[in-house]
Amino acid sequence: MSTWHALHYPIKPGSEEAVKELFRNSGRPNFEITSPDGKVVGRLLATMAFVGEGSAIRVIEVEGPLPLVAAHMSRQPEVKEFERQLEEHLTEGRDMLTPEGARAFFQKAGMENVLNRRAPGHEAAA
Repeated sequence: MSTWHALHYPIKPGSEEAVKELFRNSGRPNFEITSPDGKVVGRLLATMAFVGEGSAIRVIEVEGPLPLVAAHMSRQPEVKEFERQLEEHLTEGRDMLTPEGARAFFQKAGMENVLNRRAPGHEAAA
């Protein structure tokens, strides 16, 4: 079963076009999520990004436990580079160099999925 998660990035006024380009040009991380022993424990199924006035939202659909997904994503060079480039466009600084700082940012920026409604006949596969 998959789950959806989102992150909110408050961005500086006037930086929307630059942030759109960062999302469009960001690399693709490894879709398989592995445990420390190399066993596949989940997958990144989909990513969407939305940018509007003063805000950007990244939405991901994943299979697997969120803590393992977050740890996997934090190790991906493409994600690290995107986050590095995004930093100058954010309204609030953050510490992405330490695990504690990154965890604090993602806890604050994380958004809870409260609805995923689909038309009859278009339900997600179980």
